[in-house]
Amino acid sequence: MSQRQGVNLSYEDGARAVELARESVESFVQHGQREQPGSMREAFYERTGAFVRLESTRGRGSLRGCAGGYRSGEQLGHVIVDAAIEAASEDSCGSEVTPSELPNLTVSVCAVRNVVLTDDPLADLELGTHGVAIDGGGESGWLYPTVPVENRWSAEEYLDRTSRKAGLAPKAWQDDDVIVTLFEGQVFRERDADGSIEEL
Repeated sequence: MSQRQGVNLSYEDGARAVELARESVESFVQHGQREQPGSMREAFYERTGAFVRLESTRGRGSLRGCAGGYRSGEQLGHVIVDAAIEAASEDSCGSEVTPSELPNLTVSVCAVRNVVLTDDPLADLELGTHGVAIDGGGESGWLYPTVPVENRWSAEEYLDRTSRKAGLAPKAWQDDDVIVTLFEGQVFRERDADGSIEEL
């Protein structure tokens, strides 16, 4: 098992990360433009991965987009902008976010830290702490650290579903030629009702 550290965000950093992601989504959806991070907080210069997740609050709610990566040589601020744009594009969930959807979206950001390559994912995985990325046969897929808790999945089900997201058989995570990476992430998101931001 090998490990590397990442960034530790303060609440203020996390709140700004979510605001930056929302600004990036709105700029892309409304004007087709890429938001520039502007004067970034110090933590945003760290080179680390991040994910951005967009969820609809309409009806029963649904995932509208999710993008990013656990590895990146780019500065966090730029990773957030790029992930937000990709999450809002048609490449993410099959249809581009439209301007009319913006008031009904909640935005969350997961800043990656403590990336762990594991030979025994079932033993090393901590539900609610680790996100999972699976790579094999030229395919890859990943899921946020909060997803198994939200869905009440077991560790095995979490690994199975990440394998399927990578386009692999559910038990592919057990194969010797499949790489399983665990990553911790700080997750900050907008609350549905009042737009304030919380750390999960």
